[in-house]
Amino acid sequence: MSDWNDDLSQWLAPFLARLGHKARRKMCPLYVAGLIGPGERKSMEPMAARVAAGRYDRLHHFICDGVWDSGSLEEELAVQAETLVGGDDAVLVIDDTALPKKGQHSVGVAPQYAGVLGKRANCQTLVSLTLAKDDVPVAVGLRLFLPQSWTDDPARLAAAGVPEAWHAQRTKPEIALAEIDRVMAAGIRFGTVLADAGYGLSAPFRHGLSARRLAWAVGIPKHQKVYPADVALIFPVAERGRPRKNAIPDVLSVPAEAMLADAHWTELSWRVGTKGPLKARFAAVRICVADGPPQRSRGAAGPSAQVAGPQPQGSASDRAARRSRAKLGCSGTLRARCRGPTRLARTGSHSGSPRPRASCRRRC
Repeated sequence: MSDWNDDLSQWLAPFLARLGHKARRKMCPLYVAGLIGPGERKSMEPMAARVAAGRYDRLHHFICDGVWDSGSLEEELAVQAETLVGGDDAVLVIDDTALPKKGQHSVGVAPQYAGVLGKRANCQTLVSLTLAKDDVPVAVGLRLFLPQSWTDDPARLAAAGVPEAWHAQRTKPEIALAEIDRVMAAGIRFGTVLADAGYGLSAPFRHGLSARRLAWAVGIPKHQKVYPADVALIFPVAERGRPRKNAIPDVLSVPAEAMLADAHWTELSWRVGTKGPLKARFAAVRICVADGPPQRSRGAAGPSAQVAGPQPQGSASDRAARRSRAKLGCSGTLRARCRGPTRLARTGSHSGSPRPRASCRRRC
């Protein structure tokens, strides 16, 4: 145990130097040891009993009442992360982190989707940024998301001690873009930004990544509307009335999943699983995303992209059954990649059979 504590103290040394006050430098290693050490309960009192016997008040003051700037620690974290895994071959992963909670007084707690539980639950949700290379991930950012039930209640925000600068409503994609700007300003290097469909379905988020000239790969819903790559904007001649002022696409948009139906499929392996290589047949098609400005009944064509995804398994009747089960909640996603001004999109596989519903008479 002493060797473990020595290694932890050595690793924390550059961070402790940023804390300043000697009392903080003493309490910080104890708090971190309590978080990553043995024991199921990670609240303050049980951790103090394990690692700081008789010093519960000091440990509580360090976390709850101590006045210290987290900005200097974030700067040091950026330096250490860049040293460990930074570079053009690193990726920056954007994701949600849910903390299930009881009660209503924890800041940001509200009924919302919790990924760790796989359902809506009372929880806090945080936007996380992780810098990763090969098999080594390093967390570089974590920001609390405030639901509208909190931002619409100034008295509740004030009672919880939320700074006024954070009272305004911000979506999770907006928080993620702000965090990307922060880590880039801190000197962290990465080659690609990755995110799931919770962020990829936001056109402003994808546009924000492209505006920053970042390569990205994000999830989008399988029903995301797209156009063929050769789509053109036209001005249809009206038989009567005034001529049209805005051009519209010359074809109707279709779901990205349907765009792959007649594509050429190639077998690929993306990693080795517990039972051997994971393989599937994939296809890619050049498209234009239908997330431009809306033009009456059809959205304008957005930037060029490439939609790709795995081939559905089974017979045509099986695929038809899967498409019908989509109405019952079967979720598929698309993956999108962009390098510079060009976007690439890839379809994710079905996540499995949906949960049966009372209105469904078939075993889904």
